[in-house]
Amino acid sequence: MKTLDLLENGQSAVVKAVHGENTSLRRRLLDMGITKGTEVSLVRTAPLGDPIELNLRGYSLTIRKSDAHLVEVL
Repeated sequence: MKTLDLLENGQSAVVKAVHGENTSLRRRLLDMGITKGTEVSLVRTAPLGDPIELNLRGYSLTIRKSDAHLVEVL
């Protein structure tokens, strides 16, 4: 299983699933547009490795690596 936090800078992937069923974090990720079938690309990683900046649906989103670990990608 490959998760969003394992992407390298410049790499793209498609969201397969968002884990963490019945949690507010999962709901927040879905509300921010990280849904099944969405193409996501990793723009850059902060100097100390956390957080990461993503580009999806035409906008930039910054999330923690621990949150990105819940997103399974292809």
